[in-house]
Amino acid sequence: MKPVFIPKYISAYLQNNVHSAAVLNEIKNAYQVNLAKGDPDISVVMPAYNEEENIVPTLASLCNNITNLSVEIIVVNNNSSDKTEELVKACGVKCILETQQGITPARNAGLAQAKGKYILDADADTIYPKNWIDEMTKPLINDPGVAMVYGRFSFIPIGNTGRVTYYFYEMLADLTRLYNNYKKTEAVNVYGFNSGFRREQGLQVDGFNHPPGTNEDGYLALKLMEKGFGKLYGVSHPKAIVWTTDRRIQIDGGLWKAIGKRLKRVLNIK
Repeated sequence: MKPVFIPKYISAYLQNNVHSAAVLNEIKNAYQVNLAKGDPDISVVMPAYNEEENIVPTLASLCNNITNLSVEIIVVNNNSSDKTEELVKACGVKCILETQQGITPARNAGLAQAKGKYILDADADTIYPKNWIDEMTKPLINDPGVAMVYGRFSFIPIGNTGRVTYYFYEMLADLTRLYNNYKKTEAVNVYGFNSGFRREQGLQVDGFNHPPGTNEDGYLALKLMEKGFGKLYGVSHPKAIVWTTDRRIQIDGGLWKAIGKRLKRVLNIK
């Protein structure tokens, strides 16, 4: 069961003084102690375009993950004009530049630079619980028949929609995902801010490249399955639920329009 309200361990990252030198130094130390333990087993790849307001809490949540594995974080600066890159480097995290604008070239650039056996996809406006890295990679490590994992998420309201309203919307979304699994394709349930796969397999299917009218994350899932690398695995453990801002819903016109679009997709209404 998803929580109705934002847990305290998540909201703790949404503080007002996230850009202070002390906070940035704490994140840098946490990264070195908790994750960067040598040659990386896992690469967390995160595109970023003008994420000055969001990326520090996101990096803080990732760097405070608890794992015995070695993890590198790669932020792909996709032509930001604000302080995104400066803040990333102040946190001690690798930042590379991708000048071709767009989520697909940004994710491909991160994949090309990654050194880990496993790739975890993240976004710069999302808070990750402390067990996220382990819970997401566990199925890939333990089962060679799993080609890609994807997880659950909840919304952090930044607009006028309240958290309780989003709780019920998320319940509806979970039902539509179950419908997709049985009536359509599970690949449409894969989101780029909460998924993972094996690096070598991703490279073999041409990374995140996809035809017009499709999304880079779901199409990668389809390619991995069609190549025979295995099945998709939905990580349902509560410790793996990530919290992402609702800005995409706000950009698309608000919650009611989002509900309408979801229902149209389910019912195949153009």
